[in-house]
Amino acid sequence: MVKSHNIYDHGLDVTAANFTQLSPLSFIERTAAIYPKKTAVIYNDLRRDWEETYRRCRKLASALAKRGIEKGDTVSIIAANIPEMFEAHFGVPMSGAVLNAINTRLDAEAIAFILNHAEAKVVIVDPEFSEVMERALHMAGGDRLVIDIEDPSFEGGQKVGALTYEALLAEGNEDDDWSLPANEWDAISLNYTSGTTGNPKGVVYHHRGAYLNALSNINTWDVPRHFTYLWTLPMFHCNGWCFPWSVAAHAGTSVCLRAVRDSTVYELIKSQKVTHFCGAAIVLGLLGNAPDEMKEGIEHEVKVLTGGAPPPAIVIEKMENAGFDVTHGYGLTETYGASVFCSWHSEWDDLPLSERARIKARQGVKNMALDDLMVAEPDTMVPVPSDGETVGEVFVRGNNVMKGYLKNITATDAAFRGGWFASGDLAVRHPDGYIEIKDRSKDIIISGGENISSIEVEDVLYKHPAVMLAAVVAKPDEKWGETPCAFIELRAGATTTEAEIIEFCRANMARFKAVKTVVFTTLPKTSTGKIQKFVLRDQARAMAQAEVESTSE
Repeated sequence: MVKSHNIYDHGLDVTAANFTQLSPLSFIERTAAIYPKKTAVIYNDLRRDWEETYRRCRKLASALAKRGIEKGDTVSIIAANIPEMFEAHFGVPMSGAVLNAINTRLDAEAIAFILNHAEAKVVIVDPEFSEVMERALHMAGGDRLVIDIEDPSFEGGQKVGALTYEALLAEGNEDDDWSLPANEWDAISLNYTSGTTGNPKGVVYHHRGAYLNALSNINTWDVPRHFTYLWTLPMFHCNGWCFPWSVAAHAGTSVCLRAVRDSTVYELIKSQKVTHFCGAAIVLGLLGNAPDEMKEGIEHEVKVLTGGAPPPAIVIEKMENAGFDVTHGYGLTETYGASVFCSWHSEWDDLPLSERARIKARQGVKNMALDDLMVAEPDTMVPVPSDGETVGEVFVRGNNVMKGYLKNITATDAAFRGGWFASGDLAVRHPDGYIEIKDRSKDIIISGGENISSIEVEDVLYKHPAVMLAAVVAKPDEKWGETPCAFIELRAGATTTEAEIIEFCRANMARFKAVKTVVFTTLPKTSTGKIQKFVLRDQARAMAQAEVESTSE
């Protein structure tokens, strides 16, 4: 029997009554209506509830619209994890514009590139970063509306803009209408990679992906309603792994934090009853190695989600010993932050702490928003066996994968391969399906949660008059996750020191990218003269292990 038609298509159409575009902007509208007096934001002595926060976001959207900002325009912001940064995640896209949160650790040249590449029409500036932004604006040229954030708790900085953030809000009308995007595929934010090769690439997020990944954070991490979230993870990093929108969805409280210091974090955990926070391995190392007296007095459960460079099992063990429940996540800028979680099994609870820490150091399985996760041979895209030994490349696909790279069709096409996003990361898949990152293709170093290109560092090293050959690899580090380690072959008759090389790097690039360790040696090479980086990586790992062992003796 041949079926002539689908009975479920006849007269059952998409209408305004049964279909709405997905956007995380709907979260703040709902929460402000249901829990208007619940605390939304805490920053030092400042307290704002959801009603007031929503009102301020609407005024920001209205003011931007009155200033001529339209759908598809870019609004850039460089700021610490302060309330204005949180508000921008709602107010900017509510105006139809695209939010570009800039990495606060970049130098003026990189920021200038971003402003021009993104065609930013408005730039919002935290006083802490006014000096570098002033230089960047001068280098970028062009006509932009620059807005100064005023923060009474921060001493220093300078005015670089035409008006203050509060003055801009005063131009807006909280009663002006705003609407969800006409298409959930519309861009909501633009996040730049750290420039692994050459200039950074602009990663474009869409409303649908942000909506689904924000909800997936809640589901995958078992987050309760009205949780209290501490901003130890930069909001500029993958839009804080979508947690500004997750906090709004679950009527949580954002505890803002200008700088991550162990004493401040522990004080806020205790005084504000923080239940959740995220951070790179460096944050875990900082807190795990804090004095015991600083850790005393925490009488409630605190959950931690960590990502970036895989944290050493010993770091996770120290955090668990301090009473924190650690979950390991994995993702990239291109996947809205953490999209793979080391989901826990209750039968692992009875294992020794060291064994639990080893399991938690694995990256894990796909979150609720990710459609599929594969470790495969990169050329054939044939999945590797789940034996925990065979190395392949990590491929993902799903709604929390970027739209693509802004103005870079070539890079976008190269990233999307056979219906998958190619991560460039190398991993194994264990028999239980959990993946574990083993290395990073293209020699990316992840230090303190930030990507550092070994090629970029090598380019700087080659400018030093004493350097003949240079190779930079990742050296495991308990505090930073990984740090750049340089192996240098000197020119005949030339001399220099480790301190001089490190200072040379700091003077010629963003300081966080500078090498931390220098080894003067004859570099191992293939018969064709190619430097054998795998040999150097083994040496760097051995050096790190020897340092750990000498410290523990």
